[in-house]
Amino acid sequence: MTTELRRLRNYINGEFKDAADGRTIDIVNPATGEVYATSPLSGQADVDAAMDAAAAAFPAWRDTTPAERQKVLLKIADAFEERAEDLIAAESENTGKPLGLTRTEEIPPMVDQIRFFAGAARMLEGRSAGEYMEGMTSIVRREPVGVCAQVAPWNYPMMMAVWKFAPALAAGNTVVLKPSDTTPASTVLMAEIIGAIAPKGVFNVVCGDRDTGRAMVEHPVPAMASITGSVRAGIQVAASAAKDVKRVHLELGGKAPVVVFEDTDIAKAVEDISVAGFFNAGQDCTAATRVLVHESIHDEFVSALAKAAAETKTGAPDDEDVLYGPLNNANQLDQVTGFIDRLPAHAKVESGGQRVGDKGYFYAPTVVSGLKQDDEIIQNEVFGPVITVQSFSDESQALEWANGVEYALASSVWTKDHSRAMRMSKALDFGCVWINTHIPLVAEMPHGGFKKSGYGKDLSAYGFDDYTRIKHVMTSLDG
Repeated sequence: MTTELRRLRNYINGEFKDAADGRTIDIVNPATGEVYATSPLSGQADVDAAMDAAAAAFPAWRDTTPAERQKVLLKIADAFEERAEDLIAAESENTGKPLGLTRTEEIPPMVDQIRFFAGAARMLEGRSAGEYMEGMTSIVRREPVGVCAQVAPWNYPMMMAVWKFAPALAAGNTVVLKPSDTTPASTVLMAEIIGAIAPKGVFNVVCGDRDTGRAMVEHPVPAMASITGSVRAGIQVAASAAKDVKRVHLELGGKAPVVVFEDTDIAKAVEDISVAGFFNAGQDCTAATRVLVHESIHDEFVSALAKAAAETKTGAPDDEDVLYGPLNNANQLDQVTGFIDRLPAHAKVESGGQRVGDKGYFYAPTVVSGLKQDDEIIQNEVFGPVITVQSFSDESQALEWANGVEYALASSVWTKDHSRAMRMSKALDFGCVWINTHIPLVAEMPHGGFKKSGYGKDLSAYGFDDYTRIKHVMTSLDG
């Protein structure tokens, strides 16, 4: 008996539609390795239709009052709560994530973030008017930028979609959003929910591959392109957007250093770091996967971390005892496996280092020690459940090694010495520095990096500002 595949469709101008030319992509459940749905492989005609819809909807949406936009976003947040179980099911099929953790760790912050930006909509203001030239009054207006082309990643399909559409809509922009080609299901469900609340054309979803995303970024309509993805993808987006001087918002890769000093509570640090490193199978740009430990506690720390890894479980979404599910796709499994297969002779796999089972894309929680600063696995993003450990001798060496990568998204420092924590937080060249913790995020605080981790901020008032433009208006007092 053959099970009929679910058919996902684009959402354009208030209607669900197949790709204009009928092309589709097979969507695989990474927990089983089996195809469960098809999704549109959208081309230029589909992108044109979505951009036309967003452009047509923009003037009216731009001219709504902040209070009206707030009301829409608050209704969306309420609807997400009401449809939480449907969203969780779709996201789990998308990603293989544990159902319980998706329920507790993703739905509440997503809803909170939408509500935060609903509040931010009421704060869209310029500086006060004033006379800076005799006989003239100046006013600063803060306005939406226009149509936003947005591309979300596969590691957090739902939450990253929220990070993109919520500030954009709050500021008065309209959106064309493309989910990853491997994880469109939850985004299409979001479109169904949002479509029942927002005016048609304000929020559009176009499914497809990297060529679809390229067509969106290169399209003449959007005033801004926003992407969460790889450095390679970010460079391509920036280059494409430069052709017509689009604004660009990039949240790219990470290689977060976790600097553990000798006065750290080892048991607590190991417990917190192992969770922050293995959560979501390490598929997180801020994951605690590059640990630097003071030489005096190195061996004890590595032993405890390896034990924690061995006790960490991965498995099916409905298993309540697992911390994380599978890697997202076969290519990602190959990438993680390749890093371990290519380890230099001086490296030691302390725990894990292998695929789990032969069904789906599960990989064991892995700890690797004995590494050097120029090793591939230290310099490049693994994006898997792999924690590396290096031994450092003093604060200056720890800082040099921590900063000695091309990424600059997030970092953490573990010490009881307040002065040292302050020195390190100042000197670490990363967009976020956690002290004695790693990975908590709140809607009120900005998230975004430097260097090859990109530019622009998600969350917070800073993220909201990124979706606005500033206009100076000067008027003569002489009439």
